[in-house]
Parts: sequence; C-alpha cells; structure tokens
Amino acid sequence: MTAPSTYGLSTQARNLQWLLTDLVEEVPGVNSVTVVSSDGLLLLSSEPAAVRDDSGQGTGRPKGPRGASADLATIVSGLGSLTTGAAALMDGGGVKQTMVAMEHGSVFVMAISDGSLLGVHAAPDCDMSVVAYHMALFVGRAGHVLTPEVRSELRQSMEKTP
Repeated sequence: MTAPSTYGLSTQARNLQWLLTDLVEEVPGVNSVTVVSSDGLLLLSSEPAAVRDDSGQGTGRPKGPRGASADLATIVSGLGSLTTGAAALMDGGGVKQTMVAMEHGSVFVMAISDGSLLGVHAAPDCDMSVVAYHMALFVGRAGHVLTPEVRSELRQSMEKTP
C-alpha cells in the first residue's frame, strides 16, 4: 500500500491515517478502506496494492473498485444514505453496520460517531467477523478524534493528493 503523505498534518490526522493503513495491512482479505464525512466527502483513503499474478509480478491493476478511492467513497456514502433512510422508514434506530456480500468481494460500512462512515472493500474469502471486529476497533479509536477541525484538515489534504 502506498499511503498518502502525512507531511504537515496534525498528530490526530496522522494517527487516523496510521489506523487506516494498519487496517489494510494487518487484516487479511482487506483490499481498500475509506472514510467519508457525513456529507459524503472523502476524508481518508488507502491506496489499493497492485494485483500480483501467479508468477509474483505486479500487473499494475489495483485491487480496489475500479482502482479509484473515489469509487469506494461514493459506494460507502450511497450505502450509508440508503440504509439510514431504510432504518428511518422502519423505525429501526441508527444504522451500526451494513454488509454487502458479492460473488467477488464484500463491502462493509460502519458508522463513526460524528456521522462519518468507514468503508471497507474486502476479498470474497475474508473472515467477515474479523473484518467487522477490526472496523469496530477503528471506529472506537477514531470517533473521538474526528473533530470538525480534523475533518476539515483531512478534506483539504485529500484535495491536494493527486
């Protein structure tokens, strides 16, 4: 994974980037991770690693959805909005987690305390309970740090990332 530069970021923003990087690198089956704000703007994103062929050579094609962090952010934002609306219609309370299992992968979305969302794109053979557990750890650690100031700082840093 190629992490975005953390130069010039506050300690809180660097810690959030570190937590995100750790989630991707330490949890088997996780391809990419994103955090979006309550209004759907990309705050944090991992860069998916290049796919390796059977010989171990890089094919250059990223493992994430269409290779773009913005794609996963859009999906996460849309799923979050859809499930929040469904929960309101059914008087179900707040949505804690959404999981979509597909033939070739899974997408997990988990709410962060401030209305932001954590999204994970994972391999089809991932251990869903392990992914959900590590997402919950991230949310627990990130929820109190994701202040309006840090969200603004992260948003600005993502706009500067090529």
